[in-house]
Amino acid sequence: MVPAKSQVKSAKNLDGATICVQSGTTTELNLADYFRRLKLKFTPVVFETIDQTYAAYDSGRCDAVTSDVSQLLAQKTTLKQPNDHSVLGDVMSKEPLGPAVRHGDDQWLDIIKWVAFGLIQAEEFGITSQNIGSFADSKDPNIRRFLGADGGLGTMLGLSDDFMTRVVRLVGNYGEMFERHLQPLHLARGVNTLWTQGGLLYSPPSASAAHCHCPPVWRGRARRLLIWLTSTG
Repeated sequence: MVPAKSQVKSAKNLDGATICVQSGTTTELNLADYFRRLKLKFTPVVFETIDQTYAAYDSGRCDAVTSDVSQLLAQKTTLKQPNDHSVLGDVMSKEPLGPAVRHGDDQWLDIIKWVAFGLIQAEEFGITSQNIGSFADSKDPNIRRFLGADGGLGTMLGLSDDFMTRVVRLVGNYGEMFERHLQPLHLARGVNTLWTQGGLLYSPPSASAAHCHCPPVWRGRARRLLIWLTSTG
């Protein structure tokens, strides 16, 4: 991200620039690798925290600041004059972001994984928080399994079989959540679109879970997930 008045349109125009970056992050390493690859020089101005990094940039200590695109867009809104800054189109590295659970907690992972899959699958089916009621009498076996009418995926996870019906009704599908939380930041969906639309989002069919020997899970954790989803919606 750079001040719009700088007229910088690409990282290739930042030869010799000072760049704010948070220390100990992959961004710090990616920055060095990227500029080395382009045979450009730069001076890193390193800070321990996100707040320090962007405060320094906003005060003019650096010519640019770098991080994940999603973070740049979010932090841009906190600057004194957000519209006076531009996020460049250069992508330095692949930085996939997603939910994480404690290592070895397979039971909780199963729930998180299938809810994430379900948000994507709902969008592929065209099921939204607004029209989900119209699918209640669907004869499509895939949709019936998804909504919990058939298949028993929820039972295998220790949830009610209609768990994805409840999730989508509360927070919508993946596309709805993206539109609600990220489009206001002007973040393009890019590769975060469905595989049917040329993106990378792909959910395994819920029928495949019938062949999975999933251990029972703690219902308390399932309830907490639904409470969290409600609060983020």
